Amino acid sequence: MNFKEDLRKHFNVLLTNDQENLFNLYYEELIDYNKHTNLTAIREKDEVYYKHFYDSLTLIPFINNKNASLCDMGSGAGFPSIPLKIIFPELKITIIDSANKRIKFLKELVKKLNLKDVLIIKDRIEEFGVNNQQKFDYVTARALGNLTLITEMALPMLKEDGYFLAMKGLKVAEEISDAQNAITLTGGKIVNQMNLELPYNYGFRSIVLIKKVKHVKGFPRRYPEMIKKPL
Repeated sequence: MNFKEDLRKHFNVLLTNDQENLFNLYYEELIDYNKHTNLTAIREKDEVYYKHFYDSLTLIPFINNKNASLCDMGSGAGFPSIPLKIIFPELKITIIDSANKRIKFLKELVKKLNLKDVLIIKDRIEEFGVNNQQKFDYVTARALGNLTLITEMALPMLKEDGYFLAMKGLKVAEEISDAQNAITLTGGKIVNQMNLELPYNYGFRSIVLIKKVKHVKGFPRRYPEMIKKPL
């Protein structure tokens, strides 16, 4: 398996030695931290590189503005935003997570990798969203919740003509069908969808690209309400 070659072949990205070193350091930090704090069940090196790093980088074709602001909702151990930051150093990243253990890891990681313009905020996503409307060029979410829920949290934070990059799994068609109302009500429109198999049978990934066509006030609602009465 050749991570560098696969990125070149599939995304036309040529990793520099510095970037290769950063991914390696990222892997080492993740595994080291994982010994005492559970961040991922995936620990074997090739699996981390493909199920976490490569998977995060499936967003590369959709990042047209390399100087953009990107908000990663519920990033966990930094996916997809930190791998994207390694590839596109000019991206201005904001990571929102509500768990102390993940915030602590991410702060240490960003320091260790010497990454600039990465803001790590401990908050509930919907509360952050209420106070940070129309702020970002891109919002991403991976393994956070169903498309209806994450759309309501993501769209209000986007600038008009910004994009929500929703990373979904095998039930993507069903989720899109369920989320049509939420997408319309929050001012969005699906403009693209890409399905792909990760190399070496490492799994399926679907990316749903939702453009914000207008800003709608009143979202996101409080979390209990979003769960009780989905849009």
